[in-house]
Amino acid sequence: MSKVYDDELEAIRKRSELASRGPWKSFVEGRDHFSGSSFIMTGPEGSRGSDIDLSGATVADQDFIAGARQDIPRLLAEIDRLRAVLQEKE
Repeated sequence: MSKVYDDELEAIRKRSELASRGPWKSFVEGRDHFSGSSFIMTGPEGSRGSDIDLSGATVADQDFIAGARQDIPRLLAEIDRLRAVLQEKE
């Protein structure tokens, strides 16, 4: 695996910050509800954003996309924390 450079992390961070507010939750027709189509619900209860409808995505793809909204900020924070630890040791 190759190194992730600062400019790449900044681009990922910017995309994450510009995305619709989280949390995102995957709702799959037949698994999570029984009417309508599958979608990703955005935003917290009481302050929802627009639903995201995906065409042609597998259930695993939809779950991954919905989870990424929560996962990416956490991973970026962990990278920041680990880089700070490494910097302290130098």
